Amino acid sequence: MVGTAQDITELKQYEAEIEKKNKELENMNSELSSFAYVASHDLQEPLRKIQVLSKRILEKEVSKLSPEGKECLNRMENAANRMQQLINDLLSYSRTAMSDKHFEATDLNHLLQQVKADLNEKITATSAVIETGQLPELNVVPFQFKQLFTNIIHNAIKFSKPGTTPHIKIESNLTNRLIGRAVPKNKYHHIRITDNGIGFENTYNEQIFGLFSRLHGRSEYEGTGIGLSICKRIVENHNGIITAEGQPEKGATFHIYLPAE
Repeated sequence: MVGTAQDITELKQYEAEIEKKNKELENMNSELSSFAYVASHDLQEPLRKIQVLSKRILEKEVSKLSPEGKECLNRMENAANRMQQLINDLLSYSRTAMSDKHFEATDLNHLLQQVKADLNEKITATSAVIETGQLPELNVVPFQFKQLFTNIIHNAIKFSKPGTTPHIKIESNLTNRLIGRAVPKNKYHHIRITDNGIGFENTYNEQIFGLFSRLHGRSEYEGTGIGLSICKRIVENHNGIITAEGQPEKGATFHIYLPAE
């Protein structure tokens, strides 16, 4: 009985923490709305001009440039493209906090098929294998959950080991255990996404969900360090919990716990 009471207390603490985070997210909505406008208009407009002008020079004036000039121009174009990706990722991050959330009964199996179709080019290029078990039908915000699966699968492919075919396994079950702790009176959908990539040290299992957090340099792997922050916010929007565990050179597993209604 003592163990059960302790489990219930810990569960209530988790739920209180999630509720607190949700309130914080709601308070940020107005600021994020303003940011979304700035990012989509005030920042993107001058960036588009830089991209257009640099492309025009590369196409029509490149023969007049010195080797050093060409190198500088290419670096400028690459920097502009990275900025564009950063803006797009920040917009995605801000949208997950907007109050306009339409929850719908969604078959996650069908949604995952859409994600695989969207990532078909990367899947084909790497010969990635995605093994999928039966997923549940849940009441979710479809575009957010699509983003969730996209980010995690894209990461699994990006952080694959050189010379090794990416193998991603997605499975789900109904459980009364939350992050390894028994919660007899509550049930959760536990979705696991496992890969055979480069993995990571478990000491970073919380850091990887931080905004702009990167475990590897940009020269090693592309990206803005926002993708997993988006995943964390999406899961919290659905009153769930996301955790990760890894082992260097042996892969990583992402655990998503969502309340079963």
